[in-house]
Amino acid sequence: MILKNKWKKLAVTVLAGMMVMGALGCGGQKAADTKKPAAVSGNITGSGSSALLPLVKDAAESFKKQHKEVSISLNAGGSGMGLKQVSDGSVDMGNSDVPAASKLPKEKADKLVDHKICVMTVATIVNKDVAEKVKSLTKQQLTDIFTAKITNWKEVGGPDEPITLVTRPKTSGTRALFSKYAMGGAEEAANKSLETDNSGLLVQSVAQNKGAIGYVALPYLTKNDTVATVAIDGVAPTLENTYSGKYNVWGYEHVYTGKNPKAAVKAFLDYLLSADYGKRIEELGYGVSSKMQVKDTAHD
Repeated sequence: MILKNKWKKLAVTVLAGMMVMGALGCGGQKAADTKKPAAVSGNITGSGSSALLPLVKDAAESFKKQHKEVSISLNAGGSGMGLKQVSDGSVDMGNSDVPAASKLPKEKADKLVDHKICVMTVATIVNKDVAEKVKSLTKQQLTDIFTAKITNWKEVGGPDEPITLVTRPKTSGTRALFSKYAMGGAEEAANKSLETDNSGLLVQSVAQNKGAIGYVALPYLTKNDTVATVAIDGVAPTLENTYSGKYNVWGYEHVYTGKNPKAAVKAFLDYLLSADYGKRIEELGYGVSSKMQVKDTAHD
């Protein structure tokens, strides 16, 4: 009986020890999961793509809640401007809809580091007075419209009214993507459009001008019903059609930095590319790169 009691006490002791070790192990894992990011401080500056600006601004607001000693200043100005400014060192980050090599000399582009953030779909938009009759245009029709060969909507089945072009400047990456993938590389008609260097203002201008047509990044339309989108060759500009490869007017969004970004910039980019922030990408109207079902190096 004494021997049996001793074995019983030993079993209880061992079991208790295992429970303590297990509890310690669970606590250690939990601590690792909730570990706070290392504190950083300083100023971060960025400029460039107005198409990517909503995403970067959204990430910046979340990042600053975790890093209260960091200030972040972001401006648009177009992809070309952002690439030029990050190349000459006047900003920390250059946001772009297109690869740096398409806007900068090779020797300057080679000195930058590309951080590929997400996918951006470019949509054709029209004033609502046109939308009832014009729901889809062919790439050839788009080319003829933006090169001013077609100047009245009745020529493509729309109302009898003149077409008003609303476009972006040559520094715009959105313009470069639209020209390459929707217009086959054709150049827009010079001095025949309302030109704006801001995507938000472009949407506003299309909404306010009868007969207007323009192009804009899909995220600017997620909470905006003042304009209507137009399909290209019968394919609507949606993330699903972009992922599947049915819709071809899209590009990767890039944030470029120098080869040795400061600690605050590196921490911000780590956050922007993290799984923690990743769930926000589609909510804001951008595409997740890993969901692309087509591997098209031309879009890199």
